[in-house]
Amino acid sequence: MARRYYTFLIYPGAHGKLYRIPLPAYIFHLILGLAFAGVVTLGALLNSYGRMLWKVSNYNTVRAEREALKTRCRRLEDVITVTHNQLESLQSLAAEVALTYSFTDSRLPRFSANVLRMASRGGAVMGADYNASLNAFSMMKVTSLLAFNSAADFPAVLENAFGDSATPSIWPVRGRITAGFGQRMDPFTGEGAFHTGMDIAAPVGAPVRAAADGILFHAGPEAGYGNEALIDHGYDITTKYAHLSNIYVVVGEEVSRGQVIGAVGMSGRTTGPHLHYEVLVQGTPVNPVKYLGD
Repeated sequence: MARRYYTFLIYPGAHGKLYRIPLPAYIFHLILGLAFAGVVTLGALLNSYGRMLWKVSNYNTVRAEREALKTRCRRLEDVITVTHNQLESLQSLAAEVALTYSFTDSRLPRFSANVLRMASRGGAVMGADYNASLNAFSMMKVTSLLAFNSAADFPAVLENAFGDSATPSIWPVRGRITAGFGQRMDPFTGEGAFHTGMDIAAPVGAPVRAAADGILFHAGPEAGYGNEALIDHGYDITTKYAHLSNIYVVVGEEVSRGQVIGAVGMSGRTTGPHLHYEVLVQGTPVNPVKYLGD
């Protein structure tokens, strides 16, 4: 059987030579098949590239939404932190007023008792609850001032109520106060934070004394505070001494007012040698300055 050929003529022009290219039929069919396969492959590549562009566009959209959600989350965290600090401050103020004017459950107005209960919930109270609590606290303060306008100063009331030996009324270390009780700028994060005690600057190794008689119930490292000592003075009064370089007493030991229990240091999160000193009443930090004498 004779082979079939396809003849291609190449005519360069009037003065050129005519070229004839005989091409077997199977080669021509092979070229057509390869061309078709190339077109299909190119179409598949274009389709794949288009799908890739679509996926990239969706990815960028999802990433933008994720960044927006992260921004919202950070803002909510800031709001929660501020509200939590406000509630801690409110709780401390409510406890101080209750102690200052010797409130008992039978003498507390109903709204002031509610304030104390709401303050004890900490970060769970938000927005309107905080404003209502603050208004109620203001009413409680005015009422207490009218009812107890002859009350003695804060340390004297505590001494009458708990006895002089349980009142943490001496300076644990002599030095300059570098940070007081309440709202302040955190030296590490640069954000607002509630400072639950007072910082007293003193050289490393300076003796730290117990502010009142009591029993040491904790001595050792604590996150952020470094080496700390906690003394229970009875009547729900506790004092904390943090950032110590050394602790000279052991857990369970009875200590007396003025006894050296440790030494100033720089343990924990601190920018310099100082003592972090706290006074807690029923587990709530209160302003230590109200207890300290000259």
